[in-house]
Parts: sequence; C-alpha cells; structure tokens
Amino acid sequence: MSLLGEGEIAAELATTPGWTRSGTAIEKTYRFTDFKGAMLFVNGVAALAERASHHPDIAVRYSAVTLSLWTHAAGGLTARDFALARRIDAAFS
Repeated sequence: MSLLGEGEIAAELATTPGWTRSGTAIEKTYRFTDFKGAMLFVNGVAALAERASHHPDIAVRYSAVTLSLWTHAAGGLTARDFALARRIDAAFS
C-alpha cells in the first residue's frame, strides 16, 4: 500500500469529520458517559479492526478513547487508514 501525499491526506481529512492529523497518523477522541461505555466502544472497534486486518493504536482515559490510525508497514498514512476511520464513525455514530 502506498503512502498518501499531502494533498491526498487533506482531501481525505475533508471527508472524515472529527479526525485530525497528528504527525504520521490521524486521530480522533470519542467521549462516553462512563468507563463501561468506553470499553464497549473499544471492543466494537477491535472487532472492526480485526475484520479489516488493520489495527489502531488505542488510548483509554476513563470515559475518553483516542484512536490513532496509520499504516505501520508503510510508515505513514494510506487509504486504509481513512477507510477504517470512516467505518468506525459509521458504526458508532
């Protein structure tokens, strides 16, 4: 999978609301009413990630979950990252 150029990244971000660039990754923080809600979300994301064979870095801080996506094998952002971000948003919106 090939890395996206800066223009392609900007175009993908424009169609992936709430996600921001963070170095070689894209990130989004989701907030829940409690820890249980955060964990249910994390488990759901894990199931999507397994089906896509593409896994985000996940940081949990009580009721806030930050997902960070980048294609480790490619060393940066690819179309797979944005596709999974949109699948996550569609599943949990």
